[in-house]
Amino acid sequence: MAANTHHTVAIAQVTQILQGAVQRGLDVNALLQRAGISPSLIDSPLSRVTQGQYAALMLVLRRVTRDELWGLCSRPLKLGSFVQSARMLVHCRTLGEVLTEGFQFYHLMLDDFVPRLQVSQGVATVRLTHRVALTPQLAYAQRTFGFYSYGLACWLVARRIPLLDVIYPETDTQYKTDAGRLFQAPLRFERDSMGFRFEASWLDLPVVQTPQSLTEFLRQAPASLIIKYRDQTSLTERIRRLLRRSLAQELPSLEDVGHALAMTPQTLRRRLRDEGQGYQAIKDDLRRDVAIEYLGRPELTLLDIANRLGFSEASTFHRAFKAWTGVSPGAYRQTHF
Repeated sequence: MAANTHHTVAIAQVTQILQGAVQRGLDVNALLQRAGISPSLIDSPLSRVTQGQYAALMLVLRRVTRDELWGLCSRPLKLGSFVQSARMLVHCRTLGEVLTEGFQFYHLMLDDFVPRLQVSQGVATVRLTHRVALTPQLAYAQRTFGFYSYGLACWLVARRIPLLDVIYPETDTQYKTDAGRLFQAPLRFERDSMGFRFEASWLDLPVVQTPQSLTEFLRQAPASLIIKYRDQTSLTERIRRLLRRSLAQELPSLEDVGHALAMTPQTLRRRLRDEGQGYQAIKDDLRRDVAIEYLGRPELTLLDIANRLGFSEASTFHRAFKAWTGVSPGAYRQTHF
């Protein structure tokens, strides 16, 4: 059994990225089906899709809308903009140059919001400020631009840049869970801006990628940006890897996990709380993500999957999966295929 399990993507992310297509009157059901996503999942607010399905949807929307921000802004972001910027930025010397020159490039391409790098008192702040009224479509475009700017920057310097915090507009408090998981950093809310902060010393990191490595990176994008720089050393990820090896049996208690990681239960709880997590939520999320992974394998019966997840009966697994996603495992499998 693989030690790692990819996190799944909330259906709310799917409905948000579709906002531009909806506004244009496009056939959303057809777009979802082209990405391998059942349209019926949209009606279940707890349902989730795989990272591969979400990446496929981004590519489908990009082709149909002829827009690298999927019709979310007032003017399309021309196809090829990301590739052109990446080919330019791979020749920069440092992370600071990457952010400065990259944002200058996008100043010419974007009308609705502007990205800026500010440095003050040893802290670097990337801030996205909207130039027009902040609609739900524009808010999602800004959040996505911020995340992919961060992902590309991490790739260019070949390491995850630790963030001090992530800044979201006060109107976006409902997305705090997703943001925390994507950026793996604390959130704070301000009135009118979005961005993230990190120690300014990281701006001196050298760019280590080359035009040759860029070719492979672009071949795998956007999927590579979704998962590449998740912090595998975070306590949450360490626990997920530990539990993944024990899914078929009774999962270890919090005390057992603490012993395996050389921590007291009190320290474990505190550190998980600092990451915005709880032990029960980690167990449930892991089982849900693995279940979705297994449901994509037609050779496994529902009973096989239940046993692999440590459920003694298929009916118990059925109830748990429906509680996690809002649909039964059988119905999910039917929509998946």
